[in-house]
Amino acid sequence: MTARVGGPVPKVRVLWLTKGLGRGGAEQLLVNCARHVDTERFEVEVAYVLPWKDALVPALRAAGVMVHCLGDTGGSAADAEGAGRADRTWPLRLRRLVSARGYDIVHTHMPVPAVAARTLIRRGVTLVHTEHNLWHRYRTPTRLANAWTYRRNSAVVAVSQAVADTIAPSRLPVSGVRVVYHGPDLGGVVPGAGARERARRLLDLDPDAFTYAVVANFTPKKDHAGILDAHALLRAAEPGARLVLIGLGPLEAELRERAARPDLSGSVVFTGSRGDVPELLPAFDLFVLGSRQEGLPVALMEAMATGLGVVVTRVGGMPEIVTDGVEGRVVPPGDPGALAAALAQAAADPARRRAWGKAARLRAETFDVAGAQRRIEDVYREVLAR
Repeated sequence: MTARVGGPVPKVRVLWLTKGLGRGGAEQLLVNCARHVDTERFEVEVAYVLPWKDALVPALRAAGVMVHCLGDTGGSAADAEGAGRADRTWPLRLRRLVSARGYDIVHTHMPVPAVAARTLIRRGVTLVHTEHNLWHRYRTPTRLANAWTYRRNSAVVAVSQAVADTIAPSRLPVSGVRVVYHGPDLGGVVPGAGARERARRLLDLDPDAFTYAVVANFTPKKDHAGILDAHALLRAAEPGARLVLIGLGPLEAELRERAARPDLSGSVVFTGSRGDVPELLPAFDLFVLGSRQEGLPVALMEAMATGLGVVVTRVGGMPEIVTDGVEGRVVPPGDPGALAAALAQAAADPARRRAWGKAARLRAETFDVAGAQRRIEDVYREVLAR
């Protein structure tokens, strides 16, 4: 970034680096922020490692962002996904990309790409990192490599205070850590008259049944198995209750097998991965996350912004934005009985659900993705000024 005397101030060139661009909370956060970049001052590009995780690439390109895939399997993306890992030469492609494109800042998301950036990128490039997860939840090799290289960052952003509190203070750069609640971007979708009916038709749902949804990929930390157990308990009191699972993941076959058993048969809907989640949310009476660990899920903030009451577990940043009894219920993780009791309370009391939803929408007014992107850009200015 070299200014010409008397000429316009050049744009700051920024690379956002992440592991994949599949449908997930951290990945969706990048798309949300990309729509609000100050393009007069910043030129943002995105690079990702895993070629088969590319569902959000079109959305980034639609936002005017150039996207680079660092993975090279020597075959198809399907071959790479079957292997379950990226090729080992992608860090060298990262270094060449940074050198060729002349970025001023590389902003990393996810620890493995971040470690590669801190290790291989020359000192003249400023590094910023966003922490999405609790440190102690990383696998030991990842946690150690992350900690060893962490002070190479010029600035660190955390998506919630719970995440920030797990970062070892001795590893932080001198500027410390800033907590930025990013918030959702519903893409202009605002629920109105008829939104519920339209959304239920899209999913072929009973127009009157108590129906709640989980939007999360099928991984152990999301504990869909616990939600299914809670749903079975709920059906003892509410036999017509329906559960909708939106997402994909390695546990899908196991979850489908559980949902086919007699105590759940016919009451669970699997939608697969969906790009129209904001349009679907009005279909539901409640939004649920039974996670065993979290940073701060974008899906939760989307649901609240849509005006849905929520039931979530007391992990990560979720209790920072959901007050038990106000926007919904906050229950202990790994406790299907407590989760079922909260669901039963919601199912039996439509007025309570409406009050939760109203409070959730009011709370969501404090989530501002445009404001969050401004704060990130302030961080960029600060680190470059130093």
